[in-house]
Amino acid sequence: MADTSARTLRLLSLLQTHRYWPGTELAERLSVSARTLRRDIDRLRELGYPVDARPGVDGGYQLAAGAALPPLVLDDDEAVAITVCLQAGSQGAGDGLAEPSIRALGKLVTVLPTRLRRRVDALRAMTESTAWTAVPVSDVDPAVLTDLALTCRREERLTFTYTAADDRTSIREVEPHRLVSQGRRWYLVAYDLTRHDWRTFRVDRLTASTTTGTRFRPRTLPAPDAATFVRNAIGARRSGYTVTAEIAAPATDVHARIGRWCTITALPDNRTHIEMTVDNLDWPILLLGRVEADFRVIGPPELIAQLREWGSRFMRTTALRG
Repeated sequence: MADTSARTLRLLSLLQTHRYWPGTELAERLSVSARTLRRDIDRLRELGYPVDARPGVDGGYQLAAGAALPPLVLDDDEAVAITVCLQAGSQGAGDGLAEPSIRALGKLVTVLPTRLRRRVDALRAMTESTAWTAVPVSDVDPAVLTDLALTCRREERLTFTYTAADDRTSIREVEPHRLVSQGRRWYLVAYDLTRHDWRTFRVDRLTASTTTGTRFRPRTLPAPDAATFVRNAIGARRSGYTVTAEIAAPATDVHARIGRWCTITALPDNRTHIEMTVDNLDWPILLLGRVEADFRVIGPPELIAQLREWGSRFMRTTALRG
């Protein structure tokens, strides 16, 4: 019975991650006969999962949309990734998403296995967000994030290989403090024992991380919080952009939508001046669009050029559909 249940869960997982499965390929994946596969499909249907079948020699199976939302089968990395996204939504996604994100996050954490709940709890506790989304641009393994979070929580020294923006690599030994999601990237805030100063490290540039087993007493971060420290560090880099714009909307409205990511100054005639420092110009375009009001970009020129490029692309798409 246990083998049947495990096989059914495996079948459900495969159907949930693939648009269409030929019957022969699905049977091979499960190491069962075509007859056993049909019985397992019927068992899923009895549980409320709508599975469409295509008859014939080349037939197969596909999970269809149902009238109700059935339980999902997630692997560890998927569970961590969903938790990260829900955490970002619960921290002020806006547009009514915060409350349902909190509810969904609570449900997910409740049913996580103990081994995974410990890692997810550490990630939630050791992460600060300054961005609308915590999903990074680069490919950061969820296991790496949870490992770093656990090291921060344990207050244990860490060594890793770090690749700087100029492609130079170095071995670093640090006292990890917090993870921060800024813009669409992940950063580790830590005290660098070689430089004898606080530093930010992009997680996607960090490899071969290993804990040393040496515990440390936390130092005082020279900022109100880790998110502010990362924001200030990025603002001080020459590679960043200082974005300024005027928005045709009252400061209270602008603050409610994007106030946590920029500095806001009220202007006469219900206009608002905003300023932010970013390392990627896609982010301020998304924020300015989020305000849902006319705006004028003051600088930098690169942002104006990128807005024109985006606008031309959208206009071409609209023309094609028209």
